[in-house]
Amino acid sequence: MPSWLEVLDRRARLRAKAGLSRRLRPRGAGDDLLDLAGNDYLGLSRHPEVTAAAAEALTGYGLGATGSRLVRGSTEPHHALEAALADWLGAGRALVFSSGYLANLGAVRALVQPRTLLVADAHNHASLIDGCRLSGAETVVTPHLDVAAVEAALAAAPGRPAVVVTESVFSVDGDLAPLAELHAVAHRYGALLIVDDAHALGVLGPDGAGAVAAAGLSGASDVVVTATLSKALGGAGGVVAGPAELTRHLIDTSRTFIYDTALPPAVAAGVLAATRLARTGAGLRADLA
Repeated sequence: MPSWLEVLDRRARLRAKAGLSRRLRPRGAGDDLLDLAGNDYLGLSRHPEVTAAAAEALTGYGLGATGSRLVRGSTEPHHALEAALADWLGAGRALVFSSGYLANLGAVRALVQPRTLLVADAHNHASLIDGCRLSGAETVVTPHLDVAAVEAALAAAPGRPAVVVTESVFSVDGDLAPLAELHAVAHRYGALLIVDDAHALGVLGPDGAGAVAAAGLSGASDVVVTATLSKALGGAGGVVAGPAELTRHLIDTSRTFIYDTALPPAVAAGVLAATRLARTGAGLRADLA
């Protein structure tokens, strides 16, 4: 009987043989390469207003949040950031998580009730896939961008609560989901639509408000928007935006919010500055395009 370390080593050798090994490559602070692989779409991670805001909060609050949001982790930068994001996205309220991954896990789980059917695009991000799996709800995976398949899945489950789960801009292929059509189908069957707008926030839509806004769905009561704050906003963290009733439910019940140390205040302050810049950054978006 091989030991557990021997089992892991054998698996590593099999991955290496298949060309599936990964490795970490550190980069220095003075790296001046043109970065075409990162997520800093608008170049805000090093913007002087962003770093100055983060530095001020770092001096005032220290390195970490020192607790979960419900204990000692909620600071003025967190609440100011949530207000700014809700206003930008046209949502009733926004709630900041410590990562986009945790925001997606929390959002999907929050929308599941007994007998809920999840209808998920085949190319969804791993965080959405894991959210569906961990929710325990029945999940139908539909072919990529196939609105007819989504409608068929909903039509086959009459009377059941349902949630359609999709990205807006898909992270690998870069294609854009037909959000208006998906919303029309979801609305027809009384289903909710959850959209991971991570790669569109700051890039698409009026004032960079994202693909949901571009599709004319801002503030819709049956649409929930999630996003990471680590792409066009150049920072870290995640957000769930939607009706105030949803964020209240998340605060009371979401394990990925309740039991996780909050986003560092310095990061929240820096992302808040980046949000202001992105919202007025038509020139930045033109350069990106």
